[in-house]
Amino acid sequence: MEFNVDKIRKDFPILSQKVHGHPLAYFDNGATTQKPLQVTETIRRYYEEENASIHRGIHYLSEKSTETYENSRETVRKFLNARSTNEIIFTSGTTGSINTIAFSFGEKYVSSGDEVIVSEMEHHANIVPWQMMCERKGAKLRVIPFNEKGELIMEEYGKLLSDKTKIVAINHVSNTLGTINPVKEIISLAHARNIPVLVDGAQAVQHGKIDVQDLDADFYAFSGHKVYAPNGIGILYGKEELLYDLPPYQGGGDMVDCVSFEKTTYNELPFKFEAGTMNYIGAAGLASALDYISGVGLDNIRDYEHSLLEYATTKLMAIDGLEIYGRSPEKISIISFLLDNIHPYDAGMVLDKLGIAVRTGTHCNQPVMDHFKITGTLRASLVFYNTKDEIDRLYDGILRVIKMFG
Repeated sequence: MEFNVDKIRKDFPILSQKVHGHPLAYFDNGATTQKPLQVTETIRRYYEEENASIHRGIHYLSEKSTETYENSRETVRKFLNARSTNEIIFTSGTTGSINTIAFSFGEKYVSSGDEVIVSEMEHHANIVPWQMMCERKGAKLRVIPFNEKGELIMEEYGKLLSDKTKIVAINHVSNTLGTINPVKEIISLAHARNIPVLVDGAQAVQHGKIDVQDLDADFYAFSGHKVYAPNGIGILYGKEELLYDLPPYQGGGDMVDCVSFEKTTYNELPFKFEAGTMNYIGAAGLASALDYISGVGLDNIRDYEHSLLEYATTKLMAIDGLEIYGRSPEKISIISFLLDNIHPYDAGMVLDKLGIAVRTGTHCNQPVMDHFKITGTLRASLVFYNTKDEIDRLYDGILRVIKMFG
């Protein structure tokens, strides 16, 4: 399929609006992406034509709703190339997925004195749940450092792996530095010691093809709202044999088989981990979003976004006093930067008045900010509906900021 950004932008009505009298240039995609008409239409149609609680209902609407929900699971399975739909768990998002494994895996396999490995560049959602589990179980959190380019120091990772290591939890892509981590190598080194690996894919699935079997990931998590789908829906992929052995994270309806006051038995996979009435409409929206980007072509998206990254990096690096954090040659289209002696909030507010949306602050990455001894950055995260013209506007906007505050 030929890539046509002008045609794609027509699928995202929000991009055509004006902000403070200027055309919107939306560069906050790392926080959340906009939704195409195909996704919002799916949600509208679901509410208007087949809304009913899924599973166990024998009436037409419930059966239709259940069919759509389970078809959505199959769409996710194909998108990730998982072996079975039993390996696809619907959650509230990446955070919900990681908490599920941190609790369930911790309860089953982690004891006092054991260790969990994360990296210095993790989002808080892949730090705090493991800290909580370590505090609960008396385990220790170990941290892989990164270098000044924003690349993990793999030699140090190798030194951290030991017989005490129970699990490694690593992001596929840094949401601040943009670094694409060598997760396949990370997984291989862990598996050589029979250590499972969870991959936080929140910033990866929207930028290129993900094959969980090729990666050999034990667990893989991502959020719908970062991949053009609705908020409140996400995915936990897990190898079936691992999920089978883990205790459920939450109790309630749909995750049970038989309930009595003496004993409760649990449902089969994947339902064991889906307590209560799930966000079935969000699941349909997620499937629609995955179908949409698959139709555009994930290779097309990757190549176009890489061209945006190269163009934006060249433009911004030409600005005196601008420093980019995250300079790995292997990165996605995220640029975090600072301007000399100008607070990122001040710069962000001026850019907003020009219709340019960037993210300012720590990006839920306080350890990264501590590493560079800074308090925050501006972050421009670019996706396949952004354009070089918008990057030119960002460049001009930054020059205006410098003129105002410099």
